[in-house]
Amino acid sequence: MNSKIIAIIYAIVAACFYALNVPCSKILLSELSPVFLAGLLYLGAGTGVGIMYLFHFKKEDKSERLNKSDLPYTVGMVLLDIIAPILLMLGVKFGTSGNASLLGNFEIVATTLIAMLIFKEKVTWRIWVAILLITASSIILTFESKDGMNFSVGSLLVLGATLCWGLENNCTRKISEKSTYQIVTIKGLCSGFGSLILSFITGETKFILKYIPFALLLGFVAYGLSIFTYIRAQKVLGAAKTSSYYSIAPFIGVFLTFILLHEKLSAQYFTALLVMIAGSAFVVYDTLLRAHQHEHSHTFTHTHDGSTHTHTIVHNHLHKHFVTDEKHDHRHSMEELEREAEHKPL
Repeated sequence: MNSKIIAIIYAIVAACFYALNVPCSKILLSELSPVFLAGLLYLGAGTGVGIMYLFHFKKEDKSERLNKSDLPYTVGMVLLDIIAPILLMLGVKFGTSGNASLLGNFEIVATTLIAMLIFKEKVTWRIWVAILLITASSIILTFESKDGMNFSVGSLLVLGATLCWGLENNCTRKISEKSTYQIVTIKGLCSGFGSLILSFITGETKFILKYIPFALLLGFVAYGLSIFTYIRAQKVLGAAKTSSYYSIAPFIGVFLTFILLHEKLSAQYFTALLVMIAGSAFVVYDTLLRAHQHEHSHTFTHTHDGSTHTHTIVHNHLHKHFVTDEKHDHRHSMEELEREAEHKPL
């Protein structure tokens, strides 16, 4: 099978794995307390990927591993990964999993705004449109429909989780060049144990023993394997195209919600869904559409008046195109090259 097709399958599988998180967590919350479940999910991810790391460790160069300079971002990542899943589990408990799945896309808004305000990254007009649409959709989902303009506690908690993950994404970005296996293992084990300790301190330790393995397995699949398959896809497709496939995760989560939990669809929900799809489409479009400025050097030979002439042309141009891989090519006609040679011979 073609390597690109396999990579696309990996990207879609990554989205499907993460989409299991909210509806399956909703089921487990009937038997496990939110804080305790949040700890088990990350502990499952850290343990599973940690076992995978044992087989990869010797193949890894020492320069790829985290060091002291990475400590502030690593600590920030872990602390935020303790808070975020707890807020998400509480949001799922007090709200609907359909709303929680859709609101997960607000993480795009949070990540982008934090990157712009704190890390001074540029934001295109397409992302601004996406931010407005996704925010509008989130506002629609945040209000209770039956009692006027009352806020939904569950939706607000989920939005709090996405804000934490938005900040966590920016912390992780600072160490993203290091070993992914190590990052996910540390993130999972430290955040998982941190949440479990917090659950015992607060007395949030309701659980039935037989459901603990299911929670660990869900964490390994929805968090651990989702990240792993995402990375495998990214190696072939590149970051842009992989992220566009992965953006379907919340919508798969919504579908699974109705299949597994039989939650009712409201007009308010459908309105928010359409607005969220439009916002996500702008994110995908911006991800695939890139503006690049390239310097090209061309050497060609031609005969004129019985003499042979060789020209080397160096030129810059700005162009937009869809990025479908890390590599792309350009074709120029001889007439275009000769016109450029007349103006800029070397």
